[in-house]
Amino acid sequence: MVYGGFPEPFMLQSETQSKRWSREYRSRIVREELADLENVRDLGIIEKMVLRLPELVGFPLSINALREDLQVSHQSVSRWIGMLENLYMIFRIYPFGAPGIRTVKKEAKQYHLDWTVVKDTGKRFENLVASHLLKWCFFLQDTEGRDIELRYFRDVDRREVDFVIVEDGNPLHFVECKKKSGRDISRPLNYLKTRFPSVQATQVSLEDDIDLITKEGIRICSAHLFLSEFV
Repeated sequence: MVYGGFPEPFMLQSETQSKRWSREYRSRIVREELADLENVRDLGIIEKMVLRLPELVGFPLSINALREDLQVSHQSVSRWIGMLENLYMIFRIYPFGAPGIRTVKKEAKQYHLDWTVVKDTGKRFENLVASHLLKWCFFLQDTEGRDIELRYFRDVDRREVDFVIVEDGNPLHFVECKKKSGRDISRPLNYLKTRFPSVQATQVSLEDDIDLITKEGIRICSAHLFLSEFV
C-alpha cells in the first residue's frame, strides 16, 4: 500500500524515495517514452491529464468529461489514454454483462501500475487488488491458455461490484473491496450472489484478520489472506 509494487521503491522501503521514484517514473513515461514512440505535440496537456487520472480511479472513466476539463477533442483524449495503456502506465477494465441484467455497456474503469499515485486510501486499496487480480488473469492466460479476464459490474440502477473475474464470458468470482472490516455485506455483491448462486463471491477487507463465510455464501476475508492465494 505504501511503497507500491515496483521493485526499486519497494525494496528501499522509504516513503521519500518512493515519491521521488514515482515522479521520475511519470516524467519518464510522458516526456521520454511517449514522446519517442508517438508524434505528440501536447505533452503539457497529457501531463495534466496524467495528474488528473489518479483522482478518477474506481469510477467509470468518462472520456467526454476529460475532454471538457482539458479543452481538447474526444479523439485526442481517447488516443492519449490508449497510448498510456500501451506504455503500461495504466490499465482499463470493462463492464461485465449477462442476460437479464441491465448493465452499463461502455465506460471502462482505469487503474495505475504505480498505485502510490492514488491518494485516497480506499481507492488505492482497490487499485492494489485490481493489479493483483489482473496479474493472476495474465498468468492463467499465459500458462494455461485460458480465456479469462478481469471486469467490473455496474448496472443502470447504480449497483456496482468492484471486480468480476470472467472466463469464456461466464463469471467465476465476484470481488468487492472494503477499506474497513465488518460483517455487513455490500448490497450489490449480495445481489450478484443471489443472481449467480454458484459463483464465488468475496468481500475483501484492508483491515484486521478475518476470514469467514456468511449465511449467504459470501466470503469476508482480509486482503493479506485473500491475495496470498493468487500469483
